[in-house]
Amino acid sequence: MTENSRATPSFAVHIPDAELETEPLDPDQIVSGTPVVTGKVLWESADGKQLRGIWQITPGVVTDVEANELFVVVSGRATIEIEGGGLIEVGPGDAAVLREGDRTTWTVHETLRKAYHISL
Repeated sequence: MTENSRATPSFAVHIPDAELETEPLDPDQIVSGTPVVTGKVLWESADGKQLRGIWQITPGVVTDVEANELFVVVSGRATIEIEGGGLIEVGPGDAAVLREGDRTTWTVHETLRKAYHISL
């Protein structure tokens, strides 16, 4: 058990209602629309290399370079185009894995909220 995991008690969060904070979105990542990103880190490992949290984005099209991530969509819908790797359609209840370094284009059809685990 890591020092940080001992300091943080076990807990539960109702993801659909969790309050999120505005996160900056680099204007160079926006392809179309006026998407707004919010999120909240719920847990971070002592070394900062593991993150668990909630992330949300409003409709629009954005690009990203991914970390090693597992996420589960709680609400909303998006199409994720992976450069050289096809399309992934995600909606409520879907789990997805993105590989570190994947260059993606997210077309967010309905405000998307996900719970995630990222390994840096």
